[in-house]
Amino acid sequence: MFDATNTGATSLRWRLLWNLGLLLTVLMLASGLSAYWNGREAADTAYDRTLLASARTIAAGVSQRDGSLSADVPYVALDTFAYDSAGRIYYQVNDINKQLISGYENLPAPPPGTLRTDDYPALASFYSGRYQGQDVRVVSLLKPVSEPNMNGMAEIRVAETEEARVRMARSLMADTLLRLGMLGGGALVLVWFTVSAALRPLERLRTAVEERQPDDLRALPLVEVQRELRPLVGALNHFTERLRLQFERQAQFIADAAHELRTPLAALKARVELGLRDTDPANWRTTLEAAAQGTDRLTHLANQLLSLARIENGARAISEGGAQLIDLSQLARELGMAMAPLAHARGVALALEADEPVWLRGDPILLNELLSNLVDNALAHTPSDGNVILRVSAPGVLEVEDDGPGIPEADRERVFERFYRRYQHGSGSGLGLAIVGEICRAHLAQISLHDGAERGLKVRVSFVSV
Repeated sequence: MFDATNTGATSLRWRLLWNLGLLLTVLMLASGLSAYWNGREAADTAYDRTLLASARTIAAGVSQRDGSLSADVPYVALDTFAYDSAGRIYYQVNDINKQLISGYENLPAPPPGTLRTDDYPALASFYSGRYQGQDVRVVSLLKPVSEPNMNGMAEIRVAETEEARVRMARSLMADTLLRLGMLGGGALVLVWFTVSAALRPLERLRTAVEERQPDDLRALPLVEVQRELRPLVGALNHFTERLRLQFERQAQFIADAAHELRTPLAALKARVELGLRDTDPANWRTTLEAAAQGTDRLTHLANQLLSLARIENGARAISEGGAQLIDLSQLARELGMAMAPLAHARGVALALEADEPVWLRGDPILLNELLSNLVDNALAHTPSDGNVILRVSAPGVLEVEDDGPGIPEADRERVFERFYRRYQHGSGSGLGLAIVGEICRAHLAQISLHDGAERGLKVRVSFVSV
């Protein structure tokens, strides 16, 4: 018997064959039992008719002689009782007083409650019993006797061993099982070849994937697979396309980051080398201060690059159900307190408008990064004695408004691109608003740029509230 726990159980072909074989086995057993009992019923019907005919032949030879009954059994009836290849037949004739007048003794009598048959026009009953250690089928036929000095019912019993009936039923069952076995075997062979033919396109697909180079992310062909497999291939192609776009974004990001890091590193190295060649100690301090400023810019750029890397992990956690319930007003209040010294040092008034809790689901680290970049960008572009307003309102709207020069409408779409700077000689890295845009996409939030109430820029982020 096939062991479903071995490695073959993982094969679709073997699993189908195993399930189909098990189903066919159950059907064969059920059909075999049904064929056996139907064969017994057919055999009983056929042989019961023969028993009744023999009993009628014997009953025709029962007559009255000298005040008693006698049985003159015809030769044709005796010939019926001969041994055959299947079994043996016994008979018994009883008078109206149930006394044996001919035949074998002790043939089983009808059990109490045995009904007469309605299948034949005769006073006959069919039943089963045991005789001489064998199972027999018996017919009891009553013959009316109406004579001047005798009135009653004579009984003729004819019994046959059941070998012939069993042999007939077994023959029908064996024939049925043989036919079903041939049909089942043919079905298994057909399923084997059908499944093999159906899996052949998958094998070709597997070979095509294995033979590809690691950087080959072309779409898989759809023409050589069945209709049912096309959604799977389509899903694989969709995943491959997203993977290709992700690789392209990573490659572009690495190239841009290398370019952005190469220039300040080269400038820093040149400044240090220039300072090393200088012999005036006063110039050394100036060189060190400039190197420290360059290092600060490089550190800021590196932190922003790390922030972009964290955004991808945070977005994955949010999509997998790892978002937390956050009060945006409290988060803005904490950030405002942390940024207040920086605003004061730059001579900018930082105000917070958040009167009520605003709840949303998200990543607190990413949201804090978003607030920090928006406020830092506003402070960087707001002149002294200017104002920056951090505003939170229901149902989930965050606004940062400043008094800076603002951004023309023509440039408002491009400022969210990585490393884009409106002023090529500016001190920024071009990543602040790009980080904000990525965080908004991770939280399914909408970000837009508007003119301030009097001047400057107002950044509005609309979250999905809980």
